[in-house]
Amino acid sequence: MPSKKKLSDIRATLLAAAEIRKGVIRALEAAGSGHIGGSMSLAEILAVLYTDILNVDPKNPKKRDRDYVVLSKGHCGPALYSALAYKGYFDPSELLTLNKGGTKLPSHCDRLKTTGIDISTGSLGQGLSLATGVALGKELQGIPGKVYAIVGDGELQEGQNWEAFLFLAHRKLTNLITIVDNNRRQLDGYVADICGEEDIAKKLEAFGFDVRRVNGHDVEEIYNALYDAGEGEKPTVVICDTEKGHGCCISEFDGFNHYMPVSHEDAAKAIEDIERRLEKAYEQLS
Repeated sequence: MPSKKKLSDIRATLLAAAEIRKGVIRALEAAGSGHIGGSMSLAEILAVLYTDILNVDPKNPKKRDRDYVVLSKGHCGPALYSALAYKGYFDPSELLTLNKGGTKLPSHCDRLKTTGIDISTGSLGQGLSLATGVALGKELQGIPGKVYAIVGDGELQEGQNWEAFLFLAHRKLTNLITIVDNNRRQLDGYVADICGEEDIAKKLEAFGFDVRRVNGHDVEEIYNALYDAGEGEKPTVVICDTEKGHGCCISEFDGFNHYMPVSHEDAAKAIEDIERRLEKAYEQLS
């Protein structure tokens, strides 16, 4: 179990989050457009996972006792691809092939194409069920390692998720950690206006989960919620309150930012902004 985070670790994780965002921008610039809003809201979550939490080895990506990451909101694959490139699963130059002919990085995550992708996703609402199957398989076979399923708050409108939650709680599958990217928005508007789940935390607690709620852009809060998740008697859900498009000047606004074109000028402006914010964050830690 990792120890509590120290100052030097926070700096490393903040750097990872910034590099993940920059990787997304470069990929979307090369593709011309893409799913930017939800990718940006994931940056700190992925940075904590791949810098501080996961038992994975880019040199041995199929090792039997590895932790799994299942990105149920698979359209935000650019963020996961960027995290994998930063971790060393493949050369960052491959990010520039996003969604192009012959690419290993399709628009939605595909385990048959991309090194480091454990489960193919993109049909929203299905990822948690797939992650549940992996977690159950690990338990039945006595294979160490945890499964981290990242779901969007919008896709929690899909009933299949709640069947999975019911099964997870009933079987007490503590080796599956569900992370909710609670950015409050989906493709066609605000979740609360379309089909709001009201208080997700209370519902999940009623199902029998250990529910933890954090600022999804605070790497220390995320880490402290994840570092011992799954060690108790109940399965864990970590609700990360995030902002769609967060951390990037070209996507951080209230209007439609689910999918956007990204020009060369946009990308240069965004990368400069991300680097400036990282410097400011470092200064605040001094």
